[in-house]
Amino acid sequence: MHLRRTVVGLAITFGAAAVVLGITAFGLSSKGPNNDRLDATVVGTAQTAQGPVKHATLKLATYPDSMAGEHGTSGGAHPDWVSYGPSTNLHVPAHSLVTVTIDQYDGGEKITNPWFAKVRGTVDGTMTVDGKTQTGTDPDAVGHTFTVHAAPGNQDPLFVSVPLPAVADDAPVATDTGYPTSPHVVVFSFVTGGPGEYVWNCEFPCGDGYYAKFGGPMATQGYMSGTLTVS
Repeated sequence: MHLRRTVVGLAITFGAAAVVLGITAFGLSSKGPNNDRLDATVVGTAQTAQGPVKHATLKLATYPDSMAGEHGTSGGAHPDWVSYGPSTNLHVPAHSLVTVTIDQYDGGEKITNPWFAKVRGTVDGTMTVDGKTQTGTDPDAVGHTFTVHAAPGNQDPLFVSVPLPAVADDAPVATDTGYPTSPHVVVFSFVTGGPGEYVWNCEFPCGDGYYAKFGGPMATQGYMSGTLTVS
């Protein structure tokens, strides 16, 4: 569920970007599941290296199946495919600081390309994992990545890649969902430029079989791939 938050007089520092939140949260509301757009919530303003900008937040989660995301409780056409939720169609404001929180419920293993085990494109090149600041994840224990791809054209370049640590195989799980009771909570921020349309996906090979690892859920919108609209 996408959450709206009201914060009064709170100052937060993201490395070099001092974030000052206004008295009342305002912005765009979440549209809900079933491929509807998930809109960031504008919660105030931020002072960054680019000057004062809007500060917006997004809340996502990764799951070991597709039973909790935009496909509904039936899981859709591929209920056993890993997925992001509540939607993979994301919308954030232009010229803004965007803070993303991801609850990571899935396991993982060694990533094929260790380049994606490093944090890239975020404020100060860092993320927090369960409250601890990190610049990367152990390449032998990556669950998924959240990777926004730069694209050629007239729009501003944007590249962000954040590795999400795997949940341990022996982690306690909830009896009703089978998901870990304590997901890894990953938080990171990045600054958007002008309006544009971008794609994002998981760069951890999470399909089945050797040739399918880079296909299946990893390459399918609504599972481990989506769009990011900046406007």
